[in-house]
Amino acid sequence: MEECIFCKIIKGEIPCYKIYEDENTLAFLDIANDVEGHTLVIPKKHNHNVLDCSKEMLHHVMDTVQIVSKHFVEDCGYDGVNLMNINELVPHFHMHIFPRKKGDGVKIYSDLSNCGADLKKVCEKLRVD
Repeated sequence: MEECIFCKIIKGEIPCYKIYEDENTLAFLDIANDVEGHTLVIPKKHNHNVLDCSKEMLHHVMDTVQIVSKHFVEDCGYDGVNLMNINELVPHFHMHIFPRKKGDGVKIYSDLSNCGADLKKVCEKLRVD
């Protein structure tokens, strides 16, 4: 996709802080620089979101997420990671990896409270049969 910023990064038209790369995926630091080590993992083939990714491509992306996450914990001193998929700003499927340390005080998502939904009815509506 011509105007996609992530596609431009893949092509080398825009620089990035590369963490990992293989033939199918690229992992690089998020320039938001909001959490130390905040990393994005993207497929090299443009996919708008998780809904239009092939199972094979999702597998490649999650393999890379696991490789990078393990590296952060086993080799870089982090205690764990939070994972998120948020495609609001860039319409190119990507996973966020947030390296975490115990007691770091980082809030990855807003405080949510009980929405009051009837869980039985929600389950009936959402169940995959």
